[in-house]
Amino acid sequence: QVQLVESGGGSVQPGGSLSLSCAASGSIFSVDLMGWYRQAPGKYRELVADITTGGSTTYADSVKGRFTISRDNAKNTVYLQMNRLKPEDTAVYYCNADITLPEGNEYDYWGQGTQVTVSS
Repeated sequence: QVQLVESGGGSVQPGGSLSLSCAASGSIFSVDLMGWYRQAPGKYRELVADITTGGSTTYADSVKGRFTISRDNAKNTVYLQMNRLKPEDTAVYYCNADITLPEGNEYDYWGQGTQVTVSS
């Protein structure tokens, strides 16, 4: 059984920083693309950032220059450093990973979500 376990998040004032982490565990052959999505109340879930095994990254325009995604392949863990947070960054943040199982099939997995609230 594969799990994505997130940690981090919380509440912060505008301009502050938070960091998120997400570790994949279980019967895993390889962890491929990893990323972070977010969903604000009444809105669709959107990509925040993702990162390939080789370290290539993609960011939503709204977070470029403020957020940094990174990963530790040895630990099957992805991180999101969020700086200069804005109220509009308030959302539930979800970790996502494409994981290949020992049987050879690749599946898409999601974390449980963690709340990030930016408010004065």
